[in-house]
Amino acid sequence: MKLLHAADFHLDSPLSGLSPEKSAQRRRELREVPARLAKLARDEGADLVLLPGDLFDGGRVYPETVRSLAQALEEMAVPVFIAPGNHDYFHAKSPYAAVSWPDNVHIFTQPDLQAVELPQLNCAVHGCAFTAPHREDDPLSGFTARLDGRLHLLCVHGEVGASGSYAPINPKSLENSEADYAALGHIHAAGSGKAGKTLWAYPGCPEGRGFDELGPKGALIVSLNEPAQLAVTSPDGPPMASVGLGVQPAAAKFVPICRRQYRVESVEAVSFTDVLPQGESPDLVRFLLTGESRFAPDLAALAAQAAPRFFHVELRDQTTLPQDLWARAGEDSLTGLFLREMRSRLDSGSENERDKLLLAARFGLAALEGGEDIRP
Repeated sequence: MKLLHAADFHLDSPLSGLSPEKSAQRRRELREVPARLAKLARDEGADLVLLPGDLFDGGRVYPETVRSLAQALEEMAVPVFIAPGNHDYFHAKSPYAAVSWPDNVHIFTQPDLQAVELPQLNCAVHGCAFTAPHREDDPLSGFTARLDGRLHLLCVHGEVGASGSYAPINPKSLENSEADYAALGHIHAAGSGKAGKTLWAYPGCPEGRGFDELGPKGALIVSLNEPAQLAVTSPDGPPMASVGLGVQPAAAKFVPICRRQYRVESVEAVSFTDVLPQGESPDLVRFLLTGESRFAPDLAALAAQAAPRFFHVELRDQTTLPQDLWARAGEDSLTGLFLREMRSRLDSGSENERDKLLLAARFGLAALEGGEDIRP
């Protein structure tokens, strides 16, 4: 059996940090995620779709967003299961309760695990819902699947760990579940693991929404055989997990579907213009300017130069004062006294204070020596 596993769409996110126009464009692109997943399900021949929560970012959802999601799920033309998460928890006025969903869509509405049997696929899907923004109990506590010759699948939103505020799933509970596969949501980075015979995975989010969600984003296509086996492969590296419980292979492959990626790149300030692409990149990039410089880089000018080359670009100054300049801290002069004081503050200050202290050192030196810092 082959299934599509995706989660954490966060449709209608506010996407603060971008201009109003680009925020609106990114919301439209996020709204296209379900249609892209429907195409992936058809192209891969998926028999089943598991969506463990946070499909919406909150309770305020545009009607066209709900319509586009419902239409895409219907077009998948296979059973679709949704386990509402902490952002889109189930309640009487949620879109899950207020909208008529396609016949092939099943939405779990209870905090306790419920089972839906699919005789045509010789499997059962067990899932549950958040019914409030937080949940501190283990949704799998006390659950064990029947050993009846069928595949048993979990569709749950939560965090693997002994405790937490978002349905903490104890690894021992995963082991005791005896499930063949646990489709999890909540963590925005793809990852997987094994607890006993139970194979579990997070697909991550299908589109990054900030610089804490870097790189390619997408979904998992999972192939399950009896006995079950799983090998989850990252998009650009070695397998994240490889587990064999029998001689017949099975695999879960990561498929990127994002339109844009968030990237953070370090570059020497003096060669910043050399790394700019010739054409326009679709990505959102934050450059960390490194190297030694007596004067702070003119971030506004450099950003203006880079802006036409990316959908969105940010610059952070991480340059440091030249080492030979710090050597002057030993001078018996006002400049030496100032540098000793600033070096002491830098050594004892926090990482958050570093940028301000370096800037203060640059301004102070400019004032002491009659120079002028290029940044007002």
